[in-house]
Order: sequence, then structure tokens, then C-alpha cells
Amino acid sequence: MDKTIAAISTPLGSGGIGVIRISGSDAVAVADKVFKSVSGKKICEMKGYTAAFGKIYDNNDQIDEAVATVFLSPHSYTGEDVVELSCHGGSYITNKVLTTVLNNGAVLAQAGEFTKRAFLNGKIDLTQSEAVMDIISAKGRAAARSALSIKDGRLRSEIDEVKSILVENAAHLSAWADYPEEDIPEVSGRNLLESISSAEEKLQKLLKGYEIGRAIKEGVDTLIIGKPNVGKSTLMNLLSGCEKSIVTNIPGTTRDIIQETVVLGSAVLLLSDTAGLRDTDNPIEKIGVDLAKKRLKSCGLVLAVFDASMPLDENDHEMIELLGDVPSIAVINKSDLETVIDIEYIKRKVDNIVFVSAANGDGLEELTNAVGELLGTAQFDENAAVISTQRQRECAVAALESMKEAVQALEIGMTLDAVTVLLEEAIQSLLELTGERATEVVVHNVFSKFCVGK
Repeated sequence: MDKTIAAISTPLGSGGIGVIRISGSDAVAVADKVFKSVSGKKICEMKGYTAAFGKIYDNNDQIDEAVATVFLSPHSYTGEDVVELSCHGGSYITNKVLTTVLNNGAVLAQAGEFTKRAFLNGKIDLTQSEAVMDIISAKGRAAARSALSIKDGRLRSEIDEVKSILVENAAHLSAWADYPEEDIPEVSGRNLLESISSAEEKLQKLLKGYEIGRAIKEGVDTLIIGKPNVGKSTLMNLLSGCEKSIVTNIPGTTRDIIQETVVLGSAVLLLSDTAGLRDTDNPIEKIGVDLAKKRLKSCGLVLAVFDASMPLDENDHEMIELLGDVPSIAVINKSDLETVIDIEYIKRKVDNIVFVSAANGDGLEELTNAVGELLGTAQFDENAAVISTQRQRECAVAALESMKEAVQALEIGMTLDAVTVLLEEAIQSLLELTGERATEVVVHNVFSKFCVGK
């Protein structure tokens, strides 16, 4: 980390402001070479958390006006000296300022390198680092607030509670085994079992929230299916808030899968409008129907649309059978018309039923509530600790498996040495989760997913 790095930390393109961030031991010296304040005060003379207005120069050529903001070590995002040059937004200007900074001693930052330095300098742990990208990529309010809670250390606090229980027990076991001549209380198998079980319960609770967290953060692969002209495309347009799908009274209009990401309550749905499910001789339409059936087997949620004004037919019955165990909601559309459909039959086959009029926008709130209840997002606590990445989940599962084996070892009467080894394995997995003992490969993989400039 001896190099001073720099990168554009705002999106490229036209905008009111563009920020070039510089971090490292020579950040102030580099900034002083390119920035001259109107007051004549140098950046090296400025205190941390202060700003100055001035101009940026490439040798003697003025590039732009700018504001230089100074953050001195250790009270900065990275823990190093940091200078941010805020110039006018625009691809040419921001790139020109960055090039000038690089020509005066800085090197281009790699993806996620600013946050990586914050982690390596002990400003944040690995869970908080991952939360930074979750905040940036959040698709809705719940995802943003949850990520912010993790960034504030909520998950780390919960993991530390579990870890402290295991460390206390492992330390007691080691001390009792290694120093028999000392007056150390004998380990009680019953107390040890209760203690490990309590830690196991805490970790299981965190793991239970993983799938709900994914629904809020990454989104659920959601399929809108139904026979032609039941209102699938109209429902798609209602949920997406715009005309993504072509709506006509001609059966078979939708032949490909049309996709859109929508936020429904706290849930993010990766929504797909599919070709109408029916037997057809049209080879192009048949491809769309087959693709819809294939997608149904792997999706996370199905909105099965029925026409309330029409009786069930063979296509409806086939669709109901295709649902199987996939989480599904029967959406009875055209509720503003006289109901002819056999509701009781659908109730016997599908647990969740909602009545809507997609054309009029009626029933949207009821559909939102039904989706939230089915996915579990309706009860989601935005401030709760959530295991939010697959990496975190794998570490937590490994720790939980070691804890379960420790409990089994106690129950069948194995030696306490074996229990100690299993507890230490669980502790190592939790240390990797927070990044306290993560390998270089793990750290690299985490930050390689970041954008440059963050």
C-alpha cells in the first residue's frame, strides 16, 4: 500500500460535478502539484475536513475550477491521507484532471482499492466492505437500509456475539486440559452443551434471513404465465409502470420473454412476461411457449394469470399442473367483469389467490401484500443483521456444521479435546466471515467485484 492511488469516483458523463479521489502517503503532495487555491494556501497547510476553492493546472495550463477537500490520516475513508478534487462533471474534464494527477505521481486505482485499503487499515471489516457495494447497487429502500445497517456494523456485532461464546468455551477447555495443576474449574458437559447450543441458535437465525435478504437485494426470478389474452402483458405493464409488453386482443402477441426489474413492496422482482401457454402450430410461437415452460421449472416465483370472465379450459388446467411446488400466486385478472371462472377449483390447487383488474390498476396493493407474505419480505426488518453474500453464507454454514459436530461429540461422550478442535474450526470460519483471518485470495475476490473509484 506504499503507492498513492487515484481514480474518478463519480459516474462518467455529463453532470454538475466530477470527483477525483487521491489516497496514500503522497496524496497531499500530488494534489499540491496540480491544485492552486485562490487564497494561495497550499493543501499541505490545510487541516483535515477542510476545503478550498481554486484551479487545477497541467503545468501552466489551466484545466478547470475545482474544490479540494482534505481528509488526513487516520480520519479518512481509507485511513490514509485523502484529497478529493471536485471539478465540473463531464467525461473530458474529469479524465483530463485524472490524467494530470497520474502524471504527477499517483497510480490508477484498481477496482475497489479505496475500500480495500479501508479494510486493510482496520477502518471496516469484510462484511462492512461488502455492504458498501450493496448500498451502491441497492434497487429499493429495504435493500439500501439493510445494507446501511450492515455497513454500520450490525452483522459484525451479531457474529462477534456467537464468536465470543465459542472463544470463551474453547479457552476454558484448553486451559483446563493444559494446566491440570492449576485451580481451574472443571468443564461441565451440560453447561458446555447449553452454551454451544445457544451460539448455534443465534447463527441459524442469521442464516434463515439469507434467502429473504436475497429477495430484497438481488431480486427473485419471477415468471408471469397464463394462456393468451388473460392480461399477462397488461399486468407486466402495471407492475413495471410503463409499457414494456405489447397489449392487443390478438392471441399470441407475446412470443419472446420480456424482462424488467420491479420493486414490489420490499421485494425486488426480476419480472418476465412470457408467451401465452397453449397448443399452437406456429413454430415461432411454439418456441416461446416451450421457453416459458422451461423457465417455470427454475424460477423463484410464478404469477399465474387467469381471466375471471372466462371458464377454465385445458390450457388453464395444464398450467395449474405445471406449477408443482414452485412458489405461486394465482392472479385472477379482469375482476371488473362478471366472474365466470371456477374459483373453488383454483383454491384447491393454489394456496395464494389475488383478484386484480390490471387494466384499471385495481388489486395492486393486495398483490403486493401477497408477494411479500409468500417471499417473507413483508416481515423483513430493515435494521436486522443479515447475511447478505454467498461468501458470508458459506462461512456461516461451515461454522454451524462444526458447532453441530461439537454438540454431537458431547452427546456421544467423545473426549473434550475433540470438542475443542471443532470449536476452533467454527471460530476460524467466523473469523474468515468478518475478514479477521481471511486469505489473500478471499480478499481479492471480494474487492474484484467493486467498481473503480470505490
